[in-house]
Amino acid sequence: MSLPAKTGGQRSRFGLGGPGGILPFLRRNTILALILLLIAFVAGIEVARPGTVTPIWISNALLFAAPLGILGAGQTLVMLTGGIDLSVASVATGSAYLLATNASLGSVAAVLIGLGLGLGVGLLNGVGIAVLRVQPLVMTLGTGLMTEGVMVVYSQKMLASEPRVPEFIQALGAGKVLGAVPLDLFLWAPIAIAMIWGLRRTGFGRLTYAVGDNRQACELAGVRVWQVLLVDYVLCGFFAALAGLVLVGSTNAADLSLADVYLLPSVAAVIIGGTSILGGRGGYAGTIIGALILTVLTSLLTLLDAPEPIKQILYGAIILLLAAAYARLTD
Repeated sequence: MSLPAKTGGQRSRFGLGGPGGILPFLRRNTILALILLLIAFVAGIEVARPGTVTPIWISNALLFAAPLGILGAGQTLVMLTGGIDLSVASVATGSAYLLATNASLGSVAAVLIGLGLGLGVGLLNGVGIAVLRVQPLVMTLGTGLMTEGVMVVYSQKMLASEPRVPEFIQALGAGKVLGAVPLDLFLWAPIAIAMIWGLRRTGFGRLTYAVGDNRQACELAGVRVWQVLLVDYVLCGFFAALAGLVLVGSTNAADLSLADVYLLPSVAAVIIGGTSILGGRGGYAGTIIGALILTVLTSLLTLLDAPEPIKQILYGAIILLLAAAYARLTD
C-alpha cells in the first residue's frame, strides 16, 4: 500500500501543479511564460501561412511594435502607482499633428513643440492627480478629451498649411539600418534599458512600487508621494508624445485619429506583461513582451483574413483570456 502512495506523491510533486512541476516553475519565471506565449503566436502565424515568418517579417514586427512599446513605458509607470492614463492616445495624436504642421519652423523646433504638448498634458495630469487628488481615470479622460478638442480647433486654424513630416522623423518611424534593423529600435532600446534599470535599481523606482503598494504607509513614512506621482505622469505624457512622433514617421501622414487605436492596447500590453492595475507589482520587461504579443496577434488576425468586426471580437476576447490567464499564473 505504501508504494502507490509514494508513486502518487511523486506524481504530485513533479506534475503540473507540484512544487517541482511546470506551473510553479512558470510562476517563478513569468517573463519566460510570456516569451513562450509569444513564440506560440509566432508559430501560429507560420502554421496559418507557411513561409511568412522570415527575418524581414521579424524586422517589420519590431518596427510596428515600437510605438506601442513606448506608449506602454509611460502606462507602466502610472499603473505601478495604481493609476492609469487615458490621455496617451490623444497626446500622441496631438504631438504628431503639431510636428507635421510646424515643420516649416525647422525640424528641431517642430519636434520640441510636439514633445512640449506631451510634457504639458503630463504636468496637468500630474498636478490634478498628485496635488488635487482627482481620480486618475477621470483626470486623464478629461485631459484627453480637452486635447482632442484643442487639436480640432487648431486644425481648423491650420487649413491653409499642408502638414509635412520631417525627413529624419520619417526615417526614424519607417527606416531600417542595412535593410534589417528598424531605426526606431535605437529610440526604444535606450528607453527600455532606462526603464528596467530605473525601476529596479534607483530610489525613485523603489518609491514608485512602494506608492502603488501602500500609499498611506508611504505618506506616514514621510515620502513625498505627490512628487512621485507628478514625475510619473509627466514622464507618461513625454513617452506618449515620443510615440506619436514615431507613429507619424511610420505613416508619413498626420490626422486627428492617428493614435486612437493604440489607447486600449497600451493598457492591455501592460496588463498582459504582468503589471497589476492595482499598483505595486510588475515591470517594463513584461510590457515589452506584451507589446510584441499584441503586435504578433494583430498580424495573425490579419493573415486569417477575418472581417473587421470579427477581428475586433477575437482581439478583445484573446486579450481578456491572456490577462486572466496571466493573473491566475501570478496569484
